[in-house]
Amino acid sequence: MDLEKSREQQAGEGCLVVALRMPVRIVALVLVVPLRMAWDVLVVVGRFLGDTVFRPVGRALVWVGRAVFVWPFVALWRWVLVPLGAALRWLGTVLVVVPAGWLYRWVLTPLGHALAWLGHRLLVVPSVWLYRWVLTPVGRALAWCGRGLLALASMLVAALATALYWTLRVLVVWPAHAVWRWVLAPVGRVLAVVAREVGEALGHAWRVAGHVSLAVGRALAAFFRWTVVEPARWAYRTVLTPVGHAVRDAVLRPLAEAARSVGRVTRDALRSVRATVRQVRQDVRRALVGDPGTAGARGDRDGMGSSRVVGRAGRPDSADQALIEP
Repeated sequence: MDLEKSREQQAGEGCLVVALRMPVRIVALVLVVPLRMAWDVLVVVGRFLGDTVFRPVGRALVWVGRAVFVWPFVALWRWVLVPLGAALRWLGTVLVVVPAGWLYRWVLTPLGHALAWLGHRLLVVPSVWLYRWVLTPVGRALAWCGRGLLALASMLVAALATALYWTLRVLVVWPAHAVWRWVLAPVGRVLAVVAREVGEALGHAWRVAGHVSLAVGRALAAFFRWTVVEPARWAYRTVLTPVGHAVRDAVLRPLAEAARSVGRVTRDALRSVRATVRQVRQDVRRALVGDPGTAGARGDRDGMGSSRVVGRAGRPDSADQALIEP
């Protein structure tokens, strides 16, 4: 169906279209392929920069803008301007609105009523009489004269317009119509055919350039993969990984074990030093002050002895008690 439609379209097109199509498409393809490839490169670079640079920078700038401009202004509006506005509104109501209402109600309203009554009596009534008995007859007379002058002017304008119409039609419209019909219309049709073919050629060249750019990109990606990525992967897998394992098993692990053993020995030494220092400090305190437990026990024994002596002194012996009793 598509072949039949294309054949029918080619059969219905003129020789000018067929002669212009292929050269225009070739020139458009040669001109558009570099532009399309450059456009694809710019699109890739723009996406990379947008994902890695512009978007984080934009988010940071938005946060900084909020922190520097929005939040201070919100705080200023909420905690300064709103209370100040409420206070000013209250002051305005008390100092301006209430006195102005009182002045309007008790001074300006009666004064306005008095002025309105005076104006009605001194201006409106004489003006109505003047309009009814002086201005209305004069206006009617002037309107009748104006209608006559307007009719005369209309006749003159109509005659002048008719003359100008035929003059312009004969001198401008008919030659312009002839130029349009026999010169501009054919030239416009030819230019429209050329513009359509150029547009179709550019579209076809843009699509072909897209396929070419895609193929070039895939080829460059494959070249980069087989020249950089795959050798790097092979070197990492077959050279660096065994070397790393060997270095880890032969050097790093013994060093780590040695470091751990040194740490353990150091911790044990420090622990023994701390115990020795603590024991020496206790011995020195015991030598200078004495044992706190021994001093307490000695104090308890002294207290018990004194209590026993006091008990004996306050209580008489049994022999003495027998001599005292009758």
